[in-house]
Parts: sequence; structure tokens; C-alpha cells
Amino acid sequence: MSVGGDKIVVHEISEEQGEQTPVRRIPVGISACLTGMPVRHDGGHKHSRYCTQDLSAYFDLHTFCPEHDSGLPVPRPAMHLVERGDALRMEVIKTSEDVTGSIDAWSKEHLPHMSALSGFVLASKSPSCGFERVRVYSPKGDVLRRDAQGLFAHKLMQAFPQMPVEDAGRLFDPSLRENFLARVFIYDEWTQLCRDGITAKKLIEFHTRHKFQLLAQSEKTYRKLGPMLSQLNLRNGSAATKEGNQPAFSTLEELAEAYFAIFMDGMRQPSKRGSHVNVMLHLLGFFRTVLSGTERNSIKTHIEAYLRGELPLIVPISLLRHTLQRYPNDYLKNQAYLSPYPDALGLRNPL
Repeated sequence: MSVGGDKIVVHEISEEQGEQTPVRRIPVGISACLTGMPVRHDGGHKHSRYCTQDLSAYFDLHTFCPEHDSGLPVPRPAMHLVERGDALRMEVIKTSEDVTGSIDAWSKEHLPHMSALSGFVLASKSPSCGFERVRVYSPKGDVLRRDAQGLFAHKLMQAFPQMPVEDAGRLFDPSLRENFLARVFIYDEWTQLCRDGITAKKLIEFHTRHKFQLLAQSEKTYRKLGPMLSQLNLRNGSAATKEGNQPAFSTLEELAEAYFAIFMDGMRQPSKRGSHVNVMLHLLGFFRTVLSGTERNSIKTHIEAYLRGELPLIVPISLLRHTLQRYPNDYLKNQAYLSPYPDALGLRNPL
């Protein structure tokens, strides 16, 4: 299997069996060294077993190494980013040989094919793949700053601003890991929706399915997107609703693109405990006519214990899901917040 060309390698890993394992694995790009491939400048790797073992049941890992794949040898001299005028150049440390052109040419050729991906995991602090905090040097070798992105990473995030991208090192943080993977599943759902053809009905269904998930991330974004969708006309699929009104967007596709950009921007920051509590109490309210006071108070007690940090998020979430099984509710059943990703990933266990 490949994504758009022979040079793009798929790192296939055996699939674990289980009822939550999806039939279709989500295509995710990853720096090749993180899968154990010896492509670093010293001939080594930075194998992330979390990526190749824990995530492999759900993701097709498509490996990339801009340096090796653009023709630079292994081993090769160490390189860094150098600021020359207004431009960042990637140069060999000892000789100042400029290899920026090779990285730029490779990126230009392969980036268009990466539109098939639904996320990307990058190697930390690499001058080509670094997600953040990459050092920038002066021509004399002095450190000027530590806030750059690698040459390829920068181009990747410019080309696909909504695509979830993360640093492999940051995946050790439970909150950042959960946030990144939640966005990958959402992004993949959205790309499939657009691939099949966006309609006003599908857009409303997507928003309805993810509204509580978004509310847990950013109430400001949640409040902003509702009025935006009021421009939809479900009858004819246009972007206008009221007779005589001039919509802010001339086409449904234009509205959908703007909607998703705002949606994903709101999803970037990890949720806070208070936001989760707000959503869970809201969901609990749907059962007020079927639960006894004792049952409601029991669930509320667990939610409050989570707020104090005494229980992980998965505990009150599981109680709400169990309640939903006892008292089915079609609206809540379709809410992504209760099951945004497979339980086997264990993402809410440490939160």
C-alpha cells in the first residue's frame, strides 16, 4: 500500500484482533526513525514503541524521512538550521554546506500526496521534522532562538493547517496524547465525509455528533459555530436560510471549509477538568426523569470526585455510558463525547 508514490513507504504492523479494532485503519504519517528505521544522520533511530505497538491496531503508519528520502546518505554529517537574512537554511554543521534545496524539492514533490493522511507524528527537535523548539543558529554558530519548526514540518503544517500534527516526545503526556488522537479520529471522519460529498444534512449531523466533545474543549468555539450553521438551508443545500438574507458564504463548500477550520482550532487545546464536568452534568440531565435521586447523586458524586482529581475521567464516563445502556436515548447514543475513540487505547484512564 502507498500514498501517492513509490517513495512513500507504509510501515505495516500486524493488527490486533478485538471488537473495537476498526475494519479500516486510519492513515497517519510518521517520521521514519520513530518506527525503528535506521535513517538518522548517525545511522541510528528513535524508535517509539508506543507508535509501532499501541497505535498500530488503529493506524496505518506511513513512514517519511525528508533527509534520507531526498537523497542524503546514511550516515551523514549532522545538520542544523541557520538564519541567513530573513531565511532559514538547513546546513551541515562542520562545513556549512546548504541542503535546503534538497529538502524543499522533496517536500514540494510529496506534500500533495499527504492529503490522504489524517495525522502526523514527528521526530523531536529535528532540523527537518521538528514540531517545535528547534534551535536556530547564526552563521557563526551561536544559538539565536529555540522556537523554530523543522523545514519539512513547517511546510507540512502550512499545507494542511487542520491536520493533527504532534511531536513524538509530547505523546508521553497523557493530556496531549489524548488530545492529539481525538483530533486524528475527528479529522479522519471529516475527510471521509468530504470525500463522499458534503451536504447540509451531513454537516449538521457532524456538528450534532461532536457538539459535546467540542464543548468540553472550547465553549467559545462551540458558541461560535452554532450561529454559523444557521446559514444552512437543509431543503436545497445552499448556504442561505432566510429570504432576502445575504449569507456570509456563497457556497456550502465554502461554509463547510470555514466551519471545520474553526472547529479544529477549538479542538487543539486539551480539555480542563471543569469543562468535562460541565459536559457530564449536562449529559446527566438527560436522565433526570428516569433516574432516582439516589442514582443521580451517585453519578454526580463520581463526577465531583473526578473534578477533585480523585478519580480518572473514565470512571464517570463509564457510569454515564452504563446509564445510557439502561435507558437508551438516540440523541446521546450518537454523541462522540461518550466514545470518541476505541476504549482499548486507554486514553481517558490517566486523565
